[in-house]
Amino acid sequence: MIETKAYAAQSPETDLAPWTFERRDVGPHDVQIEIHFCGVCHSDLHQIRNEWFPGIFPMVPGHEIVGRIVQVGDHVKKFKQGDLAGVGCMVDSCQVCYNCKDGLEQYCVEGNTQTYNNLGRDGVPTYGGYSNTIVVREEFVVSVSDKLDLAAVAPLLCAGITTYSPLKYWGVGKGHKLAVVGLGGLGHMGVKFGVAFGAEVTVLSTSPTKEADAKALGAHHFVVTSDEEQLKAVQGSFDYILDTVAADHNIPLYLSLLKTNGTHILVGAPPKPLEIPAFALIPGRKSVSGSTIGGIAETQEMLDFCAEHNIVSDIELINIQDINQAYERMVKGDVRYRFVIDIASL
Repeated sequence: MIETKAYAAQSPETDLAPWTFERRDVGPHDVQIEIHFCGVCHSDLHQIRNEWFPGIFPMVPGHEIVGRIVQVGDHVKKFKQGDLAGVGCMVDSCQVCYNCKDGLEQYCVEGNTQTYNNLGRDGVPTYGGYSNTIVVREEFVVSVSDKLDLAAVAPLLCAGITTYSPLKYWGVGKGHKLAVVGLGGLGHMGVKFGVAFGAEVTVLSTSPTKEADAKALGAHHFVVTSDEEQLKAVQGSFDYILDTVAADHNIPLYLSLLKTNGTHILVGAPPKPLEIPAFALIPGRKSVSGSTIGGIAETQEMLDFCAEHNIVSDIELINIQDINQAYERMVKGDVRYRFVIDIASL
């Protein structure tokens, strides 16, 4: 077994604190990564607080992992010691169902194995990237380019692929008008990808102070959703809306901004069920859809696209000892736009 240092929540009521545990030894098909950086996702906070479902404690969060490979199993073919690599939100799946065979491991019929707060197929709890090392099957490891800032690459493993995947699936690009709701960890990546794909991008925000940031990220337009005149000016004007907000908000209001046949794509995960009147959808043949992360092949495609177009997340690097304060700031929206933990501080 491999002794591993980490930060963990011992219960939903406790802060993250130092904890030591053991990971499995490297098997024939495994890769061991020395973790250099791990992104901080809002879902980390949701899960340690049991806001979505009962968690498995102690819990080591973190599913935006980048580092360097220090050991590979005898049968590993895609990686070698010394390679830069990453691990995202999942570390296993059945690999034989129709979704897995179609490169959609995130929608595995049996359910994929999450990087943390989940039971592996061996029945052992999974622990995430707020730790100094991780052991993962090679099929769920992706290559990371040395052309980009490694710390700023980390959030691409969740925030990046969560926004890249739906934009690719719906074919958002040149000739389309895309609105991005919320300019946070997910939203700022949605803007970057939307612009890179050639769409005309508008940021919809409750905060007028974010306009300068939105324009700096490449957004073509900015609309303050609390301003009735600004909202009226964009009624029925968008082909797609990428909704990144994880708090309760007024979905029908945004549906009114879609064109006929427009699609509202939900990638944020509000804690309460959505309330959508039928007549917010029927008159314009509008759709509300959802999307999670991408499969492993698509995640690699996204990373390669980012390396080619020099796209990374905007981050604030923190020491792991500051993680609880970072959570408090994240709830207040006081981060531009993703915290990343320097695991060397562990």
